[in-house]
Amino acid sequence: MLFFLFLLLLSAASSVSAKLSLDYYNASCPRVHQIISDIITTKQINSPTTGAGVLRLFFHDCFVSGCDASVLISTNNFNVAERDADINHSLPGDAFDAIVRAKASLELQCPGIVSCADILAIATRDLVSMLGGPFYPIRLGRKDSFTSSAAYVESNLARANTSIDKIIGLFAAKGFTVRDFVALSGAHTVGFSHCSEYADRIFHFNNGGPFAYDPTMNPRFAQALQKACANYLRDPTIATFNDIMTPGKFDNLYYQNLLKGLGLLATDQKIAADPRTAPLVKLYAENQTAFFEDFAHSMQKLSIYGVKTGRYGEVRRRCDAFNNLSG
Repeated sequence: MLFFLFLLLLSAASSVSAKLSLDYYNASCPRVHQIISDIITTKQINSPTTGAGVLRLFFHDCFVSGCDASVLISTNNFNVAERDADINHSLPGDAFDAIVRAKASLELQCPGIVSCADILAIATRDLVSMLGGPFYPIRLGRKDSFTSSAAYVESNLARANTSIDKIIGLFAAKGFTVRDFVALSGAHTVGFSHCSEYADRIFHFNNGGPFAYDPTMNPRFAQALQKACANYLRDPTIATFNDIMTPGKFDNLYYQNLLKGLGLLATDQKIAADPRTAPLVKLYAENQTAFFEDFAHSMQKLSIYGVKTGRYGEVRRRCDAFNNLSG
């Protein structure tokens, strides 16, 4: 049954992919890449966590109902949108702002042409490259969704303490392999996480106290986190970098850190121990080229997941509102 589902998803992805193309905007908006690049470069320079934020925003968009910019929709009196699901409350404002700015600039030069879903896909790829990661081709022609509901989010995204079994199952149900899962986890080589996402790992072992951390963690790392997060209940905005070595650089140190007990989230550290994922962690820790190649492949695969084309979507005038509500 699972194999049949995988073939069905593969067939659907191939059909959608055929409707997308690398040169989709060559005639209608030939400067689309330059316009987006100019905006996000300025944003990244002014707010250095933008790149990691946009990458996370892209994943949270695609993995719920497909890469359709549904996560960008704002809640209104009639609908609680995806961005207001509990797990999405930590999505950074700078990421949303980067896409809004790019859309505004494109609307001045190519009104009604470039979808928010394509902007998010291009911006993510460019920012990954800007941070030192791989550059990969992106097929374009996505349409923006007609719907966005917080109700569909929780069951489609993993939490920081979700079991590896469940995460592998989530990925498999969408046609993604264990290799895709481990490669895409490498996105945690940049960005940060709030203390509340890993507080259980540093405060709730061994009946509390200074040794209340997960024994799989490097002790000095765990104790430093305890100090950094001491007041997280009073200030939920306190956060630390996912990769303590090179937090602003897209590289393979995330995997090297896992082998040293320096994984921040429980799910991160678990992939270094699980026999299904550990060999890939070791491979990527030793070979950055292998990581970059697999990450690029998995991002291209992710970028066409659940894509809407033709009459199944629209090109929004504003990324945060459906056209029938944006005036």
